[in-house]
Amino acid sequence: MPTYTFAAMDANGKEQTGTVEAGSQGAAIAIIREQGMFPTRVQIAGAETKGGGAKGKKGRAPAKGKGGKSSAMNMELRLPSFLLRVKPKQLMTYTRQLATLINAGLPLMRSLQVILKQEKHPLLRKATTEIVENIQTGGTLAEALGQHPRIFNRLYVNMVKAGELGGVMDVVLERLAEFMEKAQRIRNKVVSAMVYPVVVMAMAVGIVAFLMIVIIPKFEEIFDDLLGDAGLPGLTQFVMNVSDTVANRTLPLLLIVIAFVIALKVIGKTKPGRYGIDWMKLRAPIFGVLLSKTAIARFTRTLGTLMTSGVPVLQALNIVRDTSGNEVIARAVNTIHDSVKEGENMAPPIEASGVFPAMVVSMVEVGEETGELPEMLMKIADNYDDEVDNTVAGLTSIIEPLLIVFLAVIVGTIVIALFLPLISIIGSLGQ
Repeated sequence: MPTYTFAAMDANGKEQTGTVEAGSQGAAIAIIREQGMFPTRVQIAGAETKGGGAKGKKGRAPAKGKGGKSSAMNMELRLPSFLLRVKPKQLMTYTRQLATLINAGLPLMRSLQVILKQEKHPLLRKATTEIVENIQTGGTLAEALGQHPRIFNRLYVNMVKAGELGGVMDVVLERLAEFMEKAQRIRNKVVSAMVYPVVVMAMAVGIVAFLMIVIIPKFEEIFDDLLGDAGLPGLTQFVMNVSDTVANRTLPLLLIVIAFVIALKVIGKTKPGRYGIDWMKLRAPIFGVLLSKTAIARFTRTLGTLMTSGVPVLQALNIVRDTSGNEVIARAVNTIHDSVKEGENMAPPIEASGVFPAMVVSMVEVGEETGELPEMLMKIADNYDDEVDNTVAGLTSIIEPLLIVFLAVIVGTIVIALFLPLISIIGSLGQ
């Protein structure tokens, strides 16, 4: 009878290892469960652990048919793809629930089963079902999460893996939930800062389009009747020409705008193009400062969270590079990674990149000297979160009068252009 080595979670959520003799892997799992433990890895003694193989086959088989429940789930997955996307807020809630259950003393399997019963999102429910099945057949939680890259990114999977290796799964999940909450909070603040100017600009475009398409052509007819062959003032003629272009050449203008957007998309697919677009974003007037501070806060918080959770620094830098969301930051992180790989400290390449302010360089240098780099990175992130708050408040107060002045200049120019010929007409009538 073969001997199986296993790793399992006991009733207190602690990992236990040992061996058991059984006729098959399923029988070994049954024996371990009878002892009140939930197996996370079961394999024949001396066998190498492989990510694919039989485990992958066992993990896929139940998905093909367990009667009505599985078929109903498949029917739900035929919904449009935008309905099946897991939003950051939904994943944040999912992670917070799992962290709370494990922290309360429930074993991992029991926690996942509790979440499975109350989860309503079809994609998360299906993923959780497969995660439970993979763990039951001897896989780890990180391996199971890695099979769903659309939901759990590399940052998520590697932090869970570090939590499993260190036996601090509840702590890591808490950090993950806090990380996602703060990232979502920053994202919401940036979006809220942009809502007001977008709404005002939309209203301004609507008003100007109405004046150009409806009002100005009527005035043009009046001026033709009253002035005859007399020429119009320069400003008035310019406004009339713009009105004619907007009213009679709408389709070519729309095609130009669409072509411009498509060109940006195509350019953004290439590395040089994406780098150029992201560089311009970081140096854009008004919003460039906000985006730059947001990117720095994300970089430091992600790196600090990974290192605090026990992820090796080189692996953490690779994850930060792939999840930065900005090609300029990604290239800077890649340079930092190469320098650290050669045995250098992190502060010099951060300074040489020219992307990060002197304050970040100084605090990283202090963190390396004192051996508290992860904590220092988290402090930098908190500091930049506060700066994002202040920047959002400042931008909101600046943008409001700027947009009002902009709209007043546009509308005022149109009104003046329409009144200049009227003044000439009134003067000629008086003579």
